[in-house]
Order: sequence, then C-alpha cells, then structure tokens
Amino acid sequence: MAEPQEQMRRNLAALRLERAPAPGTARRRRRLPLVAALAGLALLALAAARLLTGGAPAVEVAAAIAVDPDTGVEVLSGAGYVVSADRYISIGVRVPGRIDRYLAEEGDHVKAGDPLVQLDSRDYAAAVEHAEAALRYAEANADLKDRQLARARALRTAGVIAQDELDVRAAEAAVARAAVRQAEADLAQARVNLEYTTLYAPRSGVILAKLKEVGEIAVPGGFSGSGDLIRMANLDDLRGQVDVTESELSKVHLGQRAQVVPDAYPDRRYSAHVVKLYPQIDRQKGTLRVEVQIEHPDDHLWPDMSARIAFLEQAPAGANGRLVLVPRRAVAGAGADAHVWTVVDGAVHRTPVALGADFGEQVQVTTGLGGGESVVVGDTSALRDRQAVRLAGPR
Repeated sequence: MAEPQEQMRRNLAALRLERAPAPGTARRRRRLPLVAALAGLALLALAAARLLTGGAPAVEVAAAIAVDPDTGVEVLSGAGYVVSADRYISIGVRVPGRIDRYLAEEGDHVKAGDPLVQLDSRDYAAAVEHAEAALRYAEANADLKDRQLARARALRTAGVIAQDELDVRAAEAAVARAAVRQAEADLAQARVNLEYTTLYAPRSGVILAKLKEVGEIAVPGGFSGSGDLIRMANLDDLRGQVDVTESELSKVHLGQRAQVVPDAYPDRRYSAHVVKLYPQIDRQKGTLRVEVQIEHPDDHLWPDMSARIAFLEQAPAGANGRLVLVPRRAVAGAGADAHVWTVVDGAVHRTPVALGADFGEQVQVTTGLGGGESVVVGDTSALRDRQAVRLAGPR
C-alpha cells in the first residue's frame, strides 16, 4: 500500500512547474546587507551626537552691561506721557463779538503778546468815541461850575448873596467834577473793551487748535469753555508724567535724574529730573503721580505723546573707569568669594569679581569684568571651570 502512495507523490512532483524569480528580487536581496549597515552607522552617529551634546549642561546667559557713569543706572521705569507744565492754555473772549479773522494757525509758534484772534471791533470803537464825547461834555460842564463857584464866593464876600446860594454853587461844582471822573472811567472801560476784541498770546507756546470758525459769534463764559477760541501749550517747559506704585516710591525722590524716551522716537533720549511728587496717593490704583522736567525739549516732543520714563541713580565708576552691571542672579558667592561664570567659546570660566552698588535686579561689578561678557544666570552650583556648555538663552 505504501508503494502506490510513494509512486503517486513522485508523479505529482514530476508535474510541478518551477517558478522563475521576479525581476530585481536577487538585486534587492544583495542590497539588504548594505542598507542595514548604513542604518546602523546612522544610528551610531545619532547616539554619539546625543551623547556629546547631552553631556554639556544647558545654561542661560545674559550680558554684562557697561554704562556711562554720568548717565546713571536705571532703577525704575514706567509708561507715561509728555505733558506741558501749564497743561493746556485756553484763550477765550472777554467781550461778545463776531470772529473777524484768526491771526495764527495750528502749529504756529507764538511769543507772549502776539495777536491771535481779531473780533469785529466796530461797535466797541463807536463806544469809545461816545465815551470820549461824554468826557468832553463833563469837563466843559465842570469848568463852568468852577467859574460860577468862584464868582459866588466873591459875591458872598461882598455880601451880595446869601451863604445858601454859595453852598448850592459849591455842590454843583463838586457834582460836575464827579461827572468828569465817571466819564473818564467810562472811557477807560470802553477802551479796554476795544482792546479785548483782539486776543493776544499770554505766553510763548504753540497753537494746538482753533475752537470756532470765522464768522461765528463768540460770547464769554458759558459751559465747558464755550467762549474759548484758541488752545495752546507752552512747549518751553515740557514734562514727563508717570504713575509710580506705592511699593516703588522709595526709589524716587525730588531732584533725581531721569530719562524720557518717546514711543514715537525710541532712538531719542531726553535728560530730565524729578520736579514734582503729587501730594496724594490714588487710593484705587495705589499709585502716586510723578513729574520729571525735560531739560532740553525739541520739536520732536508734543503734549500727550506716550513715553517711557526711567528713574536713574548715580554710581561711581569701577577700577577700569567704567560702570559695569550684571544681573544679581549671575553672582555666586559673597565677599572675597564673589564670582560669576563667563561663557567663552562654548565653555564656562569662573571669574572672581568685586561688587559695588546694589540696584535691585542688577549689581555693580567694580573689578573682574569690562562689559560685554556673557555671564551665566541662575543655578551655577553644578558648573566646573572650563566645562563645555550649551546656550539655552540669548547671548
């Protein structure tokens, strides 16, 4: 029985067809060892790179800054505004009248006493002429009464008239003299009203706005300055105004040096000094308003410009004649052991330093640094001298 089955298997095997290998199969089989070798090398290179970089700790660095000792060190800054020392000067009419013409335009620089606005003055000129005529009439009447009084006194001396008539003449003369003084006062008032038809600049400054148009009727007083025609500002005395929180008030005092940097021109810096500490804290905001006077304002500064105001403290220069500052977090140790870690060519170096004045977040280095070095900030307890490091922050 076994022999027929064996014979059948041989017959089936004889009938099986051999398949030809697919094109490229042999080639791919030959490439497999090469691909595996390249992949292994890549993995080894990646592992080596990770090992090399992973062994160097990542550190955060900051720059040692050298500043001008005469300028001072910033101890506090805040966002504020440029304002005029006199705020806005609104110029309004003292007498009602129609606006005849403006003698200055927006942006014009004017001096004290320059004419700004002219009202229609015809009514007031006529009032002056009327007052002048009234004065001449009163003077003539007073002269007549004085002569009558003189004759009455002579007649009374001769006994021709009674004392009562002399008293009447004296009273008439006194009334006439009083009428002259009243006419003089009316004339002076008429002349003042005529002068009021021309508005003059009370001081030097720049015209900010015209508040009414030519031909409109202007009246004095009213609500919210409705009689104002011109708004100007004194640009000779510009100040920076900023609110300082109560917790920072100890860093600000009268006469302190400051610096104003307008947001519109960040490359311009204006020297200033503290001239006013307002006498009341804003309870809701917990701040005190402080003003600094800008020492040399120019045409780039305008009222209500936003600006950054920095308060400065003076400090002596170090041994190298420069004022060098580093973040307080960069200093390790204290006293004679004070040092910083500088980064040079990817390695840290332990650099002994001597410390000077304290400026809050920054501290002065009097010896050991010249400014411009990169120093490590943060925890430096694990660092070793000349150890390779990776930078984790901006240089």
